[in-house]
Amino acid sequence: MIRKPAVAGSFYPANASQLKTLVQQCLEQGKSSSATPKAMIVPHAGFIYSGPIAGSAYRTLRPLQSIIHRVILLGPSHRVDFQGIATTSASAFKTPLGEVTIDQQALQQVMPLSQLSTIDEAHLNEHSLEVQLPFLQQILPDFSLLPLVVGRSDAHSIAEVLEQLWGGPETLVLISSDLSHYLPYSEAQKIDQHTSEAILQLNGETIQHKDACGRLPIQGLLKIAAEKGMQVENIDLRNSGDTAGDKGRVVGYGAYLFMEQAA
Repeated sequence: MIRKPAVAGSFYPANASQLKTLVQQCLEQGKSSSATPKAMIVPHAGFIYSGPIAGSAYRTLRPLQSIIHRVILLGPSHRVDFQGIATTSASAFKTPLGEVTIDQQALQQVMPLSQLSTIDEAHLNEHSLEVQLPFLQQILPDFSLLPLVVGRSDAHSIAEVLEQLWGGPETLVLISSDLSHYLPYSEAQKIDQHTSEAILQLNGETIQHKDACGRLPIQGLLKIAAEKGMQVENIDLRNSGDTAGDKGRVVGYGAYLFMEQAA
């Protein structure tokens, strides 16, 4: 089974040529960093809103194009309520740019964990994972994917999955999350700054659901990052009022890079 795109034509262009052009624009508009990330937090709204913020993170992968061959992608469930973490029975996820192969070896590695189960319905219309794929397809020439949708779970359960899949430099861990939702511009800035500080301090416990829709996968990553003594960089922090929306009711976006300490 191939999981077909659900938000092509709404969150991003359904035309491959137009999509490539837009992704490239987002990458070029992104901010620069010399960091070598092992893990990242990136937003997942429509590309005209959050694309430049996501681009700031993805452009840091350019020096790693020949190194990264596996992406572990976690995002929150927006449409289906379930307990635990949902895997997929699909063999590939499709976008206008082609198909991304599901990493069956990684899947089998974690399926014995009790918090994981195959729930295709959770993936069917979920945008939080799908919108990351065109960026990955444009940046990485050869990679497989393990997509995981997070339902009702906790930091420990998510960190346990990440620990099993952590791997070496060939593996990128990607958390998909927006920040505050539908607040006035100045109020959103304050809340997003607080959330950003919590991420930089690896303090997931202070992040509430209203602060980030991907709070749970973020908390899982922060737990393992704290255990590993990782460094964090906030490469971009803006909201839809800064990109393509009005400032009366905005959604917050942040891009964060997580680096392992040199051995």
